[in-house]
Amino acid sequence: MVKLRLLNTIAPAYFYTATVVTFTFHFLLFMPTVFRSPDVARNPTMLVHIAVFLFLMGNALGNYTMTIWYPSESANETVIPVCSPDCPDRIDAHYLLNGRHFCKVCKKVILKRDHHCFFTGNCIGNRNMRYFIMFSIYTSCCCLYSLVIGVAYLTIEYSISFENPLTFLTLLPLSTGYFFLGLISGLQFFLVIMLYVWLGIGLVSAGFCCQQLLLVARGQTWCELQKGQLSEGRGTWRANLTDVFGSRWALGLFLPVQTVETVPGNWQVYHDHKHD
Repeated sequence: MVKLRLLNTIAPAYFYTATVVTFTFHFLLFMPTVFRSPDVARNPTMLVHIAVFLFLMGNALGNYTMTIWYPSESANETVIPVCSPDCPDRIDAHYLLNGRHFCKVCKKVILKRDHHCFFTGNCIGNRNMRYFIMFSIYTSCCCLYSLVIGVAYLTIEYSISFENPLTFLTLLPLSTGYFFLGLISGLQFFLVIMLYVWLGIGLVSAGFCCQQLLLVARGQTWCELQKGQLSEGRGTWRANLTDVFGSRWALGLFLPVQTVETVPGNWQVYHDHKHD
């Protein structure tokens, strides 16, 4: 359990650090080099890049904040279960009843719990699943976009050709050797590391997004999938997606705004009434 709580602290710090570093690279290195122009203020290509980058990053951070701002804990629980002494650390939640789980990390009863997200420091459930999915989408897009711009920067600044796919695959091991031999600077080496960080986060976020969309369409949560259970009375995929994304789902695709009205602690009453 100590390891889980430590991860719950380190992961958000890692996310914010990567965000600050990404901002710094874009505005101090990538834009002045890739979009070099005598009249920087009137460079339309740079303005488009700034708009795209800020849009992607703004939605990623906005949905990240919304995921934290709208937790899924139950406000009506009077008895909080206590973990048994023999409960292993790898089990992060106790299954209760009616789509409720007690999260050992959050120390709260979570409604329609899917999983505990260590990058946001709380559980993903009925109230914040939509924001978590959009956070995953925009984080993936932002990281992969940064990867492309970073590769363009290396091509222009250091005349590295990426026509051969092996160039990128061997970039990190070669840069590590060159760095310890003193042939490249620490900034160059750190940039190469960030390229692989962006690639890793981008692919992982895309995988999370695809998995969660599939589960939502099936009316199922990750906890239920792990236990081999199906959601009772699950509807059609359209109805399941509407439950999560709300009727104003199109607005939520472009802005990190609230599109689902859910009363804390009353999800099960709503769920039972819906399927009566």
